[in-house]
Amino acid sequence: MVNHTSSQSHHPAAVSRRKKPKSLQDLVALVRVWLRKLWQFLWSPPKCWMFARPLLLFEALLCIFIIHRISYTEIDWEAYMSEVEGYLNGTTDYSRLEGGTGPLVYPAGFVYVYSLLYKITDKGKDIRLAQYIFAALYVGTLALIFRLYARTVRIPPYVLILMCLLSYRIHSIFVLRLFNDCIAMFLLYAAVNLFIDNWWMVGCLLFSAAVSVKMNILLFAPGLLFLLCQQGLITTFCGLAVCGLLQLFLAVPFLRTNPWAYIERSFDLRRQFFYKWTVNWRFLEEELFLDRTFHVALLAAHLALLALLAWKLWRPMRRDVTRKDPVGVSAKMLILFSSNFVGVVCSRSLHYQFYVWYFHTLHFLLWSLPITHSATPARILLLGLIEMAWNTYPSTVLSSLALLGSHLTILLYIFQIPRPTTVRFKAG
Repeated sequence: MVNHTSSQSHHPAAVSRRKKPKSLQDLVALVRVWLRKLWQFLWSPPKCWMFARPLLLFEALLCIFIIHRISYTEIDWEAYMSEVEGYLNGTTDYSRLEGGTGPLVYPAGFVYVYSLLYKITDKGKDIRLAQYIFAALYVGTLALIFRLYARTVRIPPYVLILMCLLSYRIHSIFVLRLFNDCIAMFLLYAAVNLFIDNWWMVGCLLFSAAVSVKMNILLFAPGLLFLLCQQGLITTFCGLAVCGLLQLFLAVPFLRTNPWAYIERSFDLRRQFFYKWTVNWRFLEEELFLDRTFHVALLAAHLALLALLAWKLWRPMRRDVTRKDPVGVSAKMLILFSSNFVGVVCSRSLHYQFYVWYFHTLHFLLWSLPITHSATPARILLLGLIEMAWNTYPSTVLSSLALLGSHLTILLYIFQIPRPTTVRFKAG
């Protein structure tokens, strides 16, 4: 009778069941088993949410480290405080609300949010407390993003690690700059979480609240309108009514005083951007960058790309968006995130804080692209080029060309994305 004991003694499965390795060979085998399990775990989309929890703890600790070890940089916080101070002192005429960087140019929601921060932080003087508030906001935003990614059951956990590692600029925007973009995006991702669960009215309420903090959220609006239309006429009408009524309700004090000033200041689409701050069009001459013809061409390109998106990508998914399963979740996220991405690509100018507008959506879009050769390295390369461009200060011809090239590459592949029912994640 053959004794199998010795032949199985060094088998990895046998070693993994032991409490303690008895030799170096056993230890090596045990390490290999656990590394293999870790590798499988990192590439398994169903494990995404399990991995998200320790990452959130890590990010919370990292934010605390950043707050205490890296100097705060004043850019707009004092201007925000000056703008809302006028409102708190009784001024509701938007033409008279100004800060150190110029007139107030954000909707009413911004005024209320930063008025609250003004009171909490001792008239804006307690910067450290404000940083902790924005650190909590950052971790909360990540939790919302991680939930979205986990619900798709198509994004492997290692992508969340990349999201955290390639986020130098994002950490800075949140905890070292305190921009209102952060609050707007937090509300937006909260709304998207409600949309994927078919809570349309509450989601529209939060979406409108996000718009009231900063107008860039309107880049998601074409995608949201498409989603609402697939839910039926009543849902569409009610959703639009919720969005509009909240804007009206928040603006009442300012509309009573000087309605034209409020509309012109808070929803001014003609605003001119400074060439020195542009991240995406640095390779152009300043004269062309400021030319109205160039702005009209970008708007025309934006509208044309949205129409093409609606026909090529969104229309085939019109039945999927009524579902709450991973297929429906993926379809809704593709529509919303692609709508926003096209708007970012066609923006007249992107300033450094605008990176937060789409950073957390890039990973989902990239890992949804039908890249067939060296898929993972290609996706990471695109992420790296975009991160490099956003971390180059001041921007250069090379950095802006790299950003535009990466954007156009992603855009080209977006139009080739199949329906989520046919998408399967492939490592490679």
